[in-house]
Amino acid sequence: QVQLVESGGGLVQAGGSLRLSCTASGRTYNTYITGWFRQAPGKEREFVARITRNSGSTDYSDSVKGRFTISKERGENTVYLQMDNLKPEDTAVYYCAARDFGATDYGYWGQGTQVTVSS
Repeated sequence: QVQLVESGGGLVQAGGSLRLSCTASGRTYNTYITGWFRQAPGKEREFVARITRNSGSTDYSDSVKGRFTISKERGENTVYLQMDNLKPEDTAVYYCAARDFGATDYGYWGQGTQVTVSS
């Protein structure tokens, strides 16, 4: 099992920045990909960004590309999501998720952290 805890959410004005953290514990040695997702009120959960453990390769949704950066310090079990130039449409609960090697889907999820961007 892997436990994920997000932190860093809050209220920010449009154009501002926030950095989210996702700290993993438990059987983290088997984690292949860590991703960030978000869900706004009345909308479905959507993919935001992901990072591959070994290669460090990253991928972003078109809506955040160029504004958000996902990163991971070598040897740490924390993944960060740096969010710059935030827009009101970025308001959502942000979730961290982990996918094991060989798995076809994200099997572990955090409890989420609220991000609110005021106009």
